[in-house]
Amino acid sequence: MTFQPPAAVRNPVSLLGGAIATASAFTFLVLLSLELLGFLVNPYLGLVVYIAIPAVFLVGLFLIPIGVWWTNRRRARGLETEWPVIDLREPRQRTLVLAVLALTFVNVLIVSIGAYGGLHHMESTAFCGTTCHVTMEPEYVAHQAGPHARVTCVQCHVGPGVGPLLESKMSGARQLWQVMAGSVPRPVPPPPTLISETRDTCERCHWNGRFIGDRLRVIREYANDEKNSETTTTLQMHVGGGAAEPGTGSHWHTNPANRVEYVATDSTRETILAVRLADQAGGVREYLADGASPAAVAAGVRRTMDCIDCHSRPAHTFVPTATRAIDTAIAQGRIPSELPFVRREAVAAVGAEYEDRAAGLDAIASRLKTFYAGRQAAPALLDRAIAGTQAAWASNVFPLMRVTWGTYPNQLGHIDTPGCFRCHDDSHKTKDGKAISQDCELCHAIE
Repeated sequence: MTFQPPAAVRNPVSLLGGAIATASAFTFLVLLSLELLGFLVNPYLGLVVYIAIPAVFLVGLFLIPIGVWWTNRRRARGLETEWPVIDLREPRQRTLVLAVLALTFVNVLIVSIGAYGGLHHMESTAFCGTTCHVTMEPEYVAHQAGPHARVTCVQCHVGPGVGPLLESKMSGARQLWQVMAGSVPRPVPPPPTLISETRDTCERCHWNGRFIGDRLRVIREYANDEKNSETTTTLQMHVGGGAAEPGTGSHWHTNPANRVEYVATDSTRETILAVRLADQAGGVREYLADGASPAAVAAGVRRTMDCIDCHSRPAHTFVPTATRAIDTAIAQGRIPSELPFVRREAVAAVGAEYEDRAAGLDAIASRLKTFYAGRQAAPALLDRAIAGTQAAWASNVFPLMRVTWGTYPNQLGHIDTPGCFRCHDDSHKTKDGKAISQDCELCHAIE
């Protein structure tokens, strides 16, 4: 049996195109089979299987007519030579063909395994946080220290389906170009649509219909005096929740029985012009902020309220102020309250500006050592104070990215950010003058 390719495609370009198309087709079938069998389950799979590999396949197919055109031109100029004929009756040629087929199988297997490992690596938090180390360092550090540290980035930032996948990849390509061109904004502004719909993210773990009820929260604050005097505030938080009834508490806002929509005019959603409430009974009430015109409301972005409107930094939480960071560290015992004036000195140390991380850590240690040098502070207590103060600063301030206290606000509450008062400010009213209540005890009671 003699095998001889058609004369028109017996040229290096067409044969290369055929090889590329064949290899990519095999790779596609292998990866598709792995996906169908459940071995590949992550948002990046579609990028490789349905976009990258078909693109390579099309390149291979495109090379075949290019080679035909090139061959015809060479023949017209008398430059084309005949290719050798493969005769499978010859033992040597049969061995050569079998070797090529075996190597092709090995190449396909290697590419498939590489793609499989690459997919798993791309879905890891380490890939997202360390590939662009300086750029993503603030978000990566905050994520590792938060309650969602074991939730991978793609679980929240890449929604299901082709649309969110393509959107995230286009955003990633733009960010990669910014890194290469040195044009990354510092700090990086968080896009309002960075997180997918909460029903596809938060509600996969947090059931919206669960009734939580009340929870106690203890806030400990310290004075700048010698004894670092402690003040304690105990709040009974009315979380509420539950899908059976409209309910009460802060989770009333996301109860399925209450559809709350609002119109914001800025990307941070801090300026809200209008609020619309549709209750379970079919009643509708609309509240407008003082001075809000119909044209401004129509031009704003309308959004249905969900989890991240209050929990705006669920997986990348930064402490808003230096005083709150140090108070928390003292309350947790990471900074010893036995050291006189440690609260005052630690706040001053982390509140200063430093050129980079190394300079900041050195300056914090130097400041505390200098202050306690003549005060006979126990070495163990001083070392603990230095380590706790450095950790409080290093987990919230990133000089190279110009991230400092309050750069990324959290709208949960209303002390350091507008939070609840974006709507509950007594200025959002219906046409008959009824305002959105500003009653503090709707959400908490001070004990």
